[in-house]
Amino acid sequence: MNPSEHIDQLIEKLDDWRGETLQSLRNTFLEADKEIVEEWKWMGSPVWSRDGIIAVGNAHKEKVKLTFSHGASLPDPDKLFNNGFGGKVWRAIDVFEGDKVDKGALKNLIRAAVEFNRAKKEKKKASAGTRTKAGKNEPK
Repeated sequence: MNPSEHIDQLIEKLDDWRGETLQSLRNTFLEADKEIVEEWKWMGSPVWSRDGIIAVGNAHKEKVKLTFSHGASLPDPDKLFNNGFGGKVWRAIDVFEGDKVDKGALKNLIRAAVEFNRAKKEKKKASAGTRTKAGKNEPK
């Protein structure tokens, strides 16, 4: 079974508001950037990636949680993040029954995460290109 099929199966099992919410959030990820890839990690978590992990989605008893792996580095002018402020890397959006998530704002956040991942990848690639065979940096 491929990752998207695993996610389909998870959503189908969530036969309440959490399944509908997770499906809506998933759709928003896939609409935000056509190159986003769905993955299935950690024995049961939907993950959306492009040039690195963007976010992980989990359905809990009382909420659906989207954890952005580099959320602390992302602009959030619409204040979607509502959890994870104590850490230096990730941020989360906890969605409770009846909550409405601004899809436009979420798409902007997703696109910012893609740009963050791409920039990080380019920086790593550029850094690797300045190394000699001995592994030492050469002057640019």
